[in-house]
Amino acid sequence: MSFQPVLVANGIAGWRFLQRTYDSQLHNFSNSTTRNRETSYFMEKIGTVKTAEDLVSDRRLLQVALGAFGLQDDVNNIYFVRKILEDGTASPDALANKLSDKRYREFSKAFGLGPGEIRTTGLVTFMEDIVARHEAAGFEEAIGTQDESMRIALYARHELKALAQDRSGENAKWFSLMGTPPLRQMMETALGLPSGLGRIDIDKQLEIFKDKLQALTGSANVSQFTDPDMVEKVTVAYLARAQISSQFPGTSAAQNALTLLGGFS
Repeated sequence: MSFQPVLVANGIAGWRFLQRTYDSQLHNFSNSTTRNRETSYFMEKIGTVKTAEDLVSDRRLLQVALGAFGLQDDVNNIYFVRKILEDGTASPDALANKLSDKRYREFSKAFGLGPGEIRTTGLVTFMEDIVARHEAAGFEEAIGTQDESMRIALYARHELKALAQDRSGENAKWFSLMGTPPLRQMMETALGLPSGLGRIDIDKQLEIFKDKLQALTGSANVSQFTDPDMVEKVTVAYLARAQISSQFPGTSAAQNALTLLGGFS
């Protein structure tokens, strides 16, 4: 049997409960019979993978590999995934480096199957990390079947921190955030920005994102998300606005969300 995550409410109240029970719920989810079968197979077989073709030819391995990066919907896009892996990430011309969604770059880099890269599929510690990511992503996906905003909040909790710790410059971090669909959706909602923002000039988008984040947290830098309190502040703003939007479609979410947020400050 598979474990179904428990949510007692949506919005901020549901988020507080999920935070308190996350470790125990993830443990129960990961130790279900189905999940154990998936991860055991992955750890048993992944060491034999030496090329991109090896990985994409085994659907069970590929499901875990892609799922670790939230890319499970690409499991049938065999040629595309193979190209991502074969190109690697060392060259600026590599396909993963040309895509706005930086999850593909993380995916390719994690297995080291590109030119001049060190293959990691035979390194147990590295593959155990893939399994752990797969389990967390699977749990988030299961949560998303009940509440998509909660799934995005869970994803952002670890990905915002990882992005903040990246050694790239602030603008580069912002462009990575803007190119990662779940993070962009969260930030647009938390900052009260329209979904059509992506249609304007990219530099203007960056300016707007920075100004709005500055107003919310006191800093325009993505680096601030090394602080869990700053991640939580944006998450609460996101969930409040998302809840208002779902309960009062067609109304002004900005004013109502501020009212709701006041009750949780």
